[in-house]
Amino acid sequence: MKLSHCFAALPLLSLAHALHFYFESNEKRCFLEELPSDTIVEGHYRALVWNEPTKAWLSNSDMGITVNVVEMASGHTVVNTKGPSDGRFTFTSHDPGDHNICLSTNITGGWISTEHIKMYLDIQVGSAKHDTTADTTHVSTLAGKLRELNNKVADIQREQKYMREVEATFRDASERTNSRAVVWSLVQMAVLVAAAWGQMRYLKMYFGEKKLR
Repeated sequence: MKLSHCFAALPLLSLAHALHFYFESNEKRCFLEELPSDTIVEGHYRALVWNEPTKAWLSNSDMGITVNVVEMASGHTVVNTKGPSDGRFTFTSHDPGDHNICLSTNITGGWISTEHIKMYLDIQVGSAKHDTTADTTHVSTLAGKLRELNNKVADIQREQKYMREVEATFRDASERTNSRAVVWSLVQMAVLVAAAWGQMRYLKMYFGEKKLR
């Protein structure tokens, strides 16, 4: 499942993805998120377990959640952490491209059955929001808006850099393909010329011998 199919076409990078899904306690659920380089990603998850006697989804303090994030292009693991059933994770992308975000639990069912899990997942992509409670300088509203604008400009610049990297990759691939096509065409022409020259030589020798007879 891909959380941002048309991510590269969006004008701004600050996006939020909120969803919930169901899986078994012995399963691992993964998602792909396409990111430019040097992008901050914040995630908040909350897992509930189905309680059959009460017929309701309940929290379980004994349940832990493992979060694993891997950059698909390099295979580098940027997050590998274990947390409670309601927790957060944060990471910064190093390389542009797809990032595989996987979540799993540490609980199992009995020998026959497994626990049913309902997971809420909220992912915020973009620069970290300014913490106004920690700001002791009490900046004016205009200064705050200028800071937000600078953050958005930096996000757009990272997006443009990512698009240039993708374009350069496709251009290099096209150039390699064209070079192979040119070389193959020259080889074909050389084979055709050699075959024609051989046939002409053979016919010349054949008719020469025939005249001598």
